[in-house]
Amino acid sequence: MKLEMTSTILWAIMILAAVTSIQFYKGRKWNLQLMQHYLRSIEDVVKPEDKDYVWLGGYIGFRAKYKVNRDNIRKLEYTLTLLPRHSLLYFPIALITSRHDKLYFVFKPFAQIKREAHLIQKGYYRLKPDIENEPLLQKEEVEIAGKTYEALFEKKRDVEKLKSLVDSMAKPANIKHVALTPKTNVFYVQMKPEPETISDDVKRLVDFVNGEIKENPFSS
Repeated sequence: MKLEMTSTILWAIMILAAVTSIQFYKGRKWNLQLMQHYLRSIEDVVKPEDKDYVWLGGYIGFRAKYKVNRDNIRKLEYTLTLLPRHSLLYFPIALITSRHDKLYFVFKPFAQIKREAHLIQKGYYRLKPDIENEPLLQKEEVEIAGKTYEALFEKKRDVEKLKSLVDSMAKPANIKHVALTPKTNVFYVQMKPEPETISDDVKRLVDFVNGEIKENPFSS
C-alpha cells in the first residue's frame, strides 16, 4: 500500500513538473511577443528621437523613456507590466490580485498645465490613490460607455475634455485612470492594453496632448 502511494505521488510530481515546464515556455513566449508588439506599436506612433528601455526582470514587462521634442510632447515615459503567464502556480493568483496586464503612460508636454483633473474608474483601485489636492477638488460621478467614473476637478470643462477622450478610445472601459497634474506638469493614463487596439489608443492619446493640451483648455 505504502509503495503504491509513493508511486502515485511520484507520478503526480512528474506530471506537475512537466505541465509547469510547458507553461513556462509557452507563457514566456507569449509575454515576450506581447512586449515586442507593444514596444513597436508605441514607437511607431510616437516616433521618439531618443529612447531608453529598462527590463523589469523575468518576463513581466519593461519601462521606457522617450525624448520626443515634437509638437507638444517633450517626453514620454511608460511602464508595461504583464501577468506572469510563464508561472503555472503564480498566474492564477495574479489574475485575482493584478487582474490584467497594465500600461502606465506619463506624457510631459511643453504646454503648462495649470489645473488638476482626474477621472478614476469606480471600484478599480482596492486602495484609493493618494491625490495631494483632493480636499480642494470638486467631485462628481460620470458615466462613460456603461462604466462609472469618479471625477475630481477644479473646473468642469476639464473633466468634459477628459470624458470625451476616454469615450473616444477603442474600448473606453480599458481606461482606468486619466489625470492632469499641474504640480508635475504631466498627463497621466493608466489602462489595460490590448494588442488589437494599442496603436489606435496611443494615437488618440498623442492627439489629445498635441491638440487639446496644446490649445490650452487646461492652462487658463
